[in-house]
Amino acid sequence: MMKLQKFLTLFIGIGAVVGALMMWIDPMGMMCGCEPLLEMLRAKMPWGNVLFQDFIPSGFVLLFVIGFSQSAAAYLLFKKSPLAPKAVLTCGIILLLWIALECWVFGFNAMSNIFFVGGLLEVASATRLVRL
Repeated sequence: MMKLQKFLTLFIGIGAVVGALMMWIDPMGMMCGCEPLLEMLRAKMPWGNVLFQDFIPSGFVLLFVIGFSQSAAAYLLFKKSPLAPKAVLTCGIILLLWIALECWVFGFNAMSNIFFVGGLLEVASATRLVRL
């Protein structure tokens, strides 16, 4: 169970860091064809024309909300902290909420589905270990 959780937290955390870097390197999303996603963010999110002029703010949110939380959970897992299962459960719930928001804004896509399954696995595996 712990090996799965270590893999998931590292995979998701590293994925968030890479995603944030991509957003900062290509703030308009032109290299990966993501310009339409920027328009969808502007259309559906509050203050869209102010906050989503490019992907730079989204990169920071992705890094802090997903990247740092998953990395912290991975650290706790490797240190065998008693807080690790609760951290993984919390990260899984945060990730599921993040992906739900993405699906509302962008619709379903393969990458979101992969990370959604990762969030479900985090929640399911941590639920077995958490003592509330």
